[in-house]
Amino acid sequence: MSSADGRQPKIRLDDIHKTFRWTSKGKQHVVPALEGVTFDIRPHEFLSVIGPSGCGKTTLLRIIASLANADIGKVLIDGREVTKPGPERAMVFQAFGLFPWKTVIDNVKFPLTTRKVPDAEATRRAREQLRRVGLDRFETSHPHQLSGGMQQRVGLARALATEPDILLMDEPFGAIDAQTREYMQEELMKIWHETDKTVVFITHDLDEAVLLSDRILVLSRGPGTVRRVVDVDLPRPRWEYDVRAHPNFAPVRHEIWQLLRRDLQAQTEEETTGGD
Repeated sequence: MSSADGRQPKIRLDDIHKTFRWTSKGKQHVVPALEGVTFDIRPHEFLSVIGPSGCGKTTLLRIIASLANADIGKVLIDGREVTKPGPERAMVFQAFGLFPWKTVIDNVKFPLTTRKVPDAEATRRAREQLRRVGLDRFETSHPHQLSGGMQQRVGLARALATEPDILLMDEPFGAIDAQTREYMQEELMKIWHETDKTVVFITHDLDEAVLLSDRILVLSRGPGTVRRVVDVDLPRPRWEYDVRAHPNFAPVRHEIWQLLRRDLQAQTEEETTGGD
């Protein structure tokens, strides 16, 4: 199936449903997370996903990565259904996830080593990505010797070293300070521009979503459904000017906030009345 512009989608989400079920103290719990999510992600697109807490954003990303399975529905990459992790996808988590006993370069090489990439080639690729994220001078350091922002750059270099077509990023800058976050946003835009990858980026931050994205997928409160897809009409490259001062920035941000605000208000009212 082709997208609206005639190109085959890079990623197609076809009627994704997911419900979590578990038993605790003899009581069965059923929590619907996603319901009927259908959406196409274009080749080389930077797509952000935003929505209220508990709307299934991370669950959706994990399903795209095949780290979780949908109850109903399919994920297609380049028109091919995927059901398990593959080298065309790499995930960057909010938690840095570095091995404290390994050096920076060994952390970056780790996924290549597990795939039996020869050591010389793994080292070359790791060093290339460390240069890209500005950490080539720290390859023999250990994670505890790095700031939070530097550790996240190591995580990004590790994902890039596998040479994926698709980067799946789960609030990767949520655990770092505001100034470092702005720097990392700029660096990510440059890397995306240089490598032309498809990026799916989870965030709670409205400004971040508008700053980075070609389009923004807004999910409803749980169970998550597609509330709206918002186009971001802002010139690129966006690190060359003050994006927030552009006349198109505020209207896009306002549109997204109104969608989120409506859900948050409904959620608050439901909690206040006890769901009646």
